[in-house]
Amino acid sequence: MKLNVTHQTHYSYAQQVKHSTQYLRLTPQDSSHQKILSWDLTLPEYATRTLDAYGNVLHVLTLDQPHQAITIEANGVVEIEDNTEDDHCGHLSPLVFLRTSPLTLADGAIRDFASRYYRPQAQHESLCNLMGELLLKMPYNPGSTTVKDSASQAFSAQTGVCQDHTHVFLACCRSLGIPARYVSGYLYSEDSTHVAMHAWAEAWLDDRWQSFDVTNNTCKPNQHLKLAIGIDYLDACPVRGIRLGGGSEDMRTVAAVAMLDVPQ
Repeated sequence: MKLNVTHQTHYSYAQQVKHSTQYLRLTPQDSSHQKILSWDLTLPEYATRTLDAYGNVLHVLTLDQPHQAITIEANGVVEIEDNTEDDHCGHLSPLVFLRTSPLTLADGAIRDFASRYYRPQAQHESLCNLMGELLLKMPYNPGSTTVKDSASQAFSAQTGVCQDHTHVFLACCRSLGIPARYVSGYLYSEDSTHVAMHAWAEAWLDDRWQSFDVTNNTCKPNQHLKLAIGIDYLDACPVRGIRLGGGSEDMRTVAAVAMLDVPQ
C-alpha cells in the first residue's frame, strides 16, 4: 500500500519573536514495515539534520531574525508492508524503555488495572485484552485532555486521545516489567474525518517490538507510518520548540494521508 502524506504546522504570534528553535522529528526511516519513496521538508531556513538519542531523524531549525510566524511542511510517499512489524531495533537496549517519566508514571490505580489483565504465560494475548479494556475505560474524546496531562490524570478522568491511551498503556507495561516505547506517526483511514496524526505503543515481547494501537484497538500496524520513538510524547512528538518573545501563540496543524494505489 502506497500512502501520500501532507503535513503542515503553522505558528503565529501576537508579537515578534526574537529567537526560536524548533526540533523536528518529521522524517520517517526505511524498515521492513515501510519504504520511503520520497520525502521532503519545506522550512523557512536551513535546518541541521542529525540523529537523536533514540535514533530518530532530528532536524533543528533555528531562526535568529525577528519573526511573527513559522510554517513547517512535510510531504512524501511511503510504501507500507501489511502485517510486518518494524525490524529496526536501534542501538539501544530494550531495557532503556523500562524507564518511566512524569507523563508515564504508573500510580496505584494503573498498576492494579495492569495486573488484573496480565498473564505472564500469555503476554501478547493478555496485553491485547488489556488494550481493549483500556479503550472501554478511556473512550476516545478529542479535546478532553492536553499534552501536559499525565497517564494517571487521563486514567483518572477516564477519557483521552491517542496520546493519553499510549501513555497509560506504557505505564501499564512498565509496571509489569515489560519494556515499552511511545511511537509517533501517521495513520491512514478511509474516513476522511479521521485525524491523520497518530500515536501508539510498541512493547518488547519475544525478542522483538510489537505494536499496540489502543485508540483503534489493533495490534496490526497495517495502516501506520512511523516517524519517531521515545519514552513518551515529549521525546517523539513531530514538532517541539522554544522561543524568546512573541506573547501568545496560535498553532494550527493540518495533516492528511491518502492511498495512492487501491488494491484490486
